[in-house]
Amino acid sequence: MKKKAVFPGSFDPFTIGHEAIIRRALSMFDEIIVAVGANALKKNYYSLETRKEMIRKVFRDEPRVRVDHYGGLTVDFCKRNGADYLLRGLRTAADFEFERAIGQVNKSLAPGIETVFLLTVPEHSFINSTIVRDIIRSGGDASKFVPAAINLRDYKGTDEQ
Repeated sequence: MKKKAVFPGSFDPFTIGHEAIIRRALSMFDEIIVAVGANALKKNYYSLETRKEMIRKVFRDEPRVRVDHYGGLTVDFCKRNGADYLLRGLRTAADFEFERAIGQVNKSLAPGIETVFLLTVPEHSFINSTIVRDIIRSGGDASKFVPAAINLRDYKGTDEQ
């Protein structure tokens, strides 16, 4: 049976930390679905399609990574896609507490789906999408925090359109 994991997030924008977690997880899973959350209540900097395009560029040569989007409960998305694992990256103790609570709720809602946590490498522990997005919004150079395949100059944020 294929080991399939879902790596959910807003990915606004996708960072080198996200990329590193997925690349490391490929040794554990046959397929990883990067699931971009579509939340109408949240104001994103990059459109849903732009975020998906960025991620596809990063993994264009990796057929075991698929990019999709979803709304609603993550565990329902997992069930619809036949994924038995939820993949999450942890940077800090605060991340662990937050993710543990979500993982326990998910386990209660979908007992057959396991949450797998991977620790970020130390050099990525300070990187998060909120900080990277703030750098971009302020006109700074955030290129060192996003994968090399993503040229931020190619994309306009919703604030710029």
